[in-house]
Parts: sequence; structure tokens; C-alpha cells
Amino acid sequence: MKTFLLGAAVGYVLGARAGRARYEQIVRTYRAIADHPAVQGAAGVVRAKVGEKVGERLPFGRSHGGPNGQRAREPKATQA
Repeated sequence: MKTFLLGAAVGYVLGARAGRARYEQIVRTYRAIADHPAVQGAAGVVRAKVGEKVGERLPFGRSHGGPNGQRAREPKATQA
């Protein structure tokens, strides 16, 4: 945890010194990389493999319903 906080502090200081122009350049580079089809394909493969391993335990899976993570209630089975 200390390493993370140290890294965040160093990043903040360096970012503050670099200014807005450098920040915009970093954001553009990140978006270009993240939007690249090869990266999107690799992310899809990783998402699928993780989904196979953990299944319903993912908090961000599509089967969890609304934005607050609650599932829709399933209708109760009626006895005939």
C-alpha cells in the first residue's frame, strides 16, 4: 500500500510539473492504444477467459442487472 501511495504522489508531482499540454498528450496516447482493434480483441479474450473461471462471482458481469449491481427479481414458481 505504501508503494502505491508513493507512486501516486510521484505521479501527481510529475503531472503537476508537466502541465496541461503533457496531460492531454498522455490522454490522447492512452485512448489511441485503448481503442486499437488488437487491444480491444485481447481485452475481449481476457474478459471471456476470466468469465469462464469465475462465472457468476464477477461484480461487473452482465447478469447482475442494474447500475447498482442488484439483480432483477426472478418470478416465483407457482405450483400447479
